[in-house]
Amino acid sequence: MHSQPTQGASADAFSPIEGIGPRIPIYSEEFAADPHGAYRQMRRDYGPLVPIEMWPGVPATLVTKYRTAVRILNDPEHFPADPRAWQKTAPADIPIMPMVEYRPNALRTSGAEHNRYRGAMNDALSGIDLNTLRAMVENSAIPITNTFCEDGSADVLSQYVLPLVFSVLCQVLGCPQDIGEEVAAASAAMFDGVDTETVNAQMGNALLELTAMKRSHPADDVTTRLVQHYAGLSDEEMVQQLVLLFAAGVEPPVNLIANTLVMMLSDPRFTSVDHSLPLSTRTALDEMLAIDPPMANYCITYPRQPILIEKVWLPANQPVIISMAACNNDPDINTGEFAGNGWNLAFSSGPHACPAHARPFSYLLAQDAIDQLLDALPELRLAVPKEQLVWRPGPFHRALTALPVVFPPSPPLNL
Repeated sequence: MHSQPTQGASADAFSPIEGIGPRIPIYSEEFAADPHGAYRQMRRDYGPLVPIEMWPGVPATLVTKYRTAVRILNDPEHFPADPRAWQKTAPADIPIMPMVEYRPNALRTSGAEHNRYRGAMNDALSGIDLNTLRAMVENSAIPITNTFCEDGSADVLSQYVLPLVFSVLCQVLGCPQDIGEEVAAASAAMFDGVDTETVNAQMGNALLELTAMKRSHPADDVTTRLVQHYAGLSDEEMVQQLVLLFAAGVEPPVNLIANTLVMMLSDPRFTSVDHSLPLSTRTALDEMLAIDPPMANYCITYPRQPILIEKVWLPANQPVIISMAACNNDPDINTGEFAGNGWNLAFSSGPHACPAHARPFSYLLAQDAIDQLLDALPELRLAVPKEQLVWRPGPFHRALTALPVVFPPSPPLNL
């Protein structure tokens, strides 16, 4: 039985979350190397709410219990997503600030402001024609694969997955290659923690250029539908919706594809050559979204005032981060049945969940990207044992630094 949120404590009241135990850093190389071991220990030693540091000197609470997470995500009144009150007290120069700071878009706002941005985003995404996606992926995948197929080895993360996802997203958004390359550089810098001012300026200039282009030369794409939406988005608002689309449309699908490939290339259930057929890409994706989602810890909220949940007081205006990875592996919910994936939190839950029209797009993009690669290079295998792959440190993503593979050199494919 979950305790109900309770309010009324004074703002300077002691918060028992501080008294549970020492804060656990979730940004270190050690954490990235074995996050699931850390989640199990958190669950054992701390329970559903864990005092953490999301960056050195930046305290937060990590939610590791599925039902607690769903409750928080569906209670925007007590757990709003607007970080402005927290930002006033947070160090402005932390490298992760572009990932968490206030932006006038659907992710970082609450109430009427959020509803306006969310409505525009949903309407713009609803125009994506999923029937054209497979051809779009194939037309992008073949020339990309041809850049390395004769070499016999590659880092498919940087040489295939990232350029493919970015190419397809840019087509859907109506973003030309030169602007896309500027956004790609800024996007990578954002996830890798380059300084806030540089990232925002680089990203803002490129996306302002894209906005101006679509205002003067509209087309059948997501950016044009946003520009023309009756919400009447300003240039600054357009830039921030596009920041969100690029951030959500590149890094998570890239990680999902790469991490699923690792499982498919290392798990006998997917590599089987005996009498049984190996399991499908769809089966692998369903499982990966549940056991190791590409955004491991995110969906940040900021309680307006001290609040009691799960018998723990959380302080006002301090980040509460949902660990989708820990919650999806909560023994109370994870039965080992992954088909259909209606329950997992990889796409979040509640009013800030991934828009309904974006989910099938991301899923089909990942499925087709994997199938295209394995069809082109069917003898693809990992170049190093799975245990030697290196994971990028950072509080939010579950991301490899590289995915080295080997395969028999193959002639270029025909478009």
